[in-house]
Amino acid sequence: MLPVKIHTERAESYERPAAPLLSELVERIGADGDRFLVVNRIPDEPDGFVQVWHEAGGDYRLEHRAGSPDLHFTASVRTTAEVARVMLGWARQESGWDLGPAWERLDFPVEEAPPLEAGVEEELTGLVRERLLCGYDDRAALAEYAGYVLGSADGSPVSPAQAWRLVDRLWRERVAEQAGWEGETDPERLTRAFEALDAGGITARENFTCCRTCGLGEIRGDGEEDARGFVFFHSQCTGGVAAGHDLWLLYGGFEGGDELTVSVGREVVAALDGVGLKWVWDGSAQDAVRVTGLDWRKRLIG
Repeated sequence: MLPVKIHTERAESYERPAAPLLSELVERIGADGDRFLVVNRIPDEPDGFVQVWHEAGGDYRLEHRAGSPDLHFTASVRTTAEVARVMLGWARQESGWDLGPAWERLDFPVEEAPPLEAGVEEELTGLVRERLLCGYDDRAALAEYAGYVLGSADGSPVSPAQAWRLVDRLWRERVAEQAGWEGETDPERLTRAFEALDAGGITARENFTCCRTCGLGEIRGDGEEDARGFVFFHSQCTGGVAAGHDLWLLYGGFEGGDELTVSVGREVVAALDGVGLKWVWDGSAQDAVRVTGLDWRKRLIG
């Protein structure tokens, strides 16, 4: 698996893909609505990526950036094979991955970002760190959040450039912190349990929608048509567990009735047992499953 995440113009994303998939996606692009790929490392490195644009009948426009706008380079590449070779080499951090194409530096205007007012920066830092602890947002989502969370009828006191600067600083801090984590974390164990449930016919989603009502309204349409039931936790639950509380799981059967709901609940707690997580549930259809004792160290991806 490649330690990267791929984004397409079709709004698809592929986390830690196998190498052949990247090559297949490069070969696929060219049609309207499917003309580019962007590849970021895991965890995302601010202003570090490789990307390609292609329209049918033309060359490939390959670009990479290495940390800042003044280190953004582009090259015209004729063949799919050459594009895939360069992008795979970048993903694997191979020595000499960039040899071959005739790179030229691109110039970008840099938007000035004056310092935030002290009170604004302190408050915004706390709010963004809370989202970083949850661990599900990428940098773009965090920057968008930082740009409007303190807004009012008079407008936000935070410009896009200021939001990005603050987010990138806090993102780097969290990435440096997680570099010291060893082994599988509790959120990763939870993901394994959810993946097993999803593969077994229970639609299982993490950090799904903003609240219980929205989650219950949308969960059926988010999984396979033949799924028997569901389990999810919404973003308010995520905030709770990141703050040190239990994680509340909502579950149920799609056809209604307590018997199926209880059956789904049993599958959920069995999956939690399978990955070594502790839980509390009284076995009834009316009681939520609570995952207890979690050390919420959610690794950032981007």
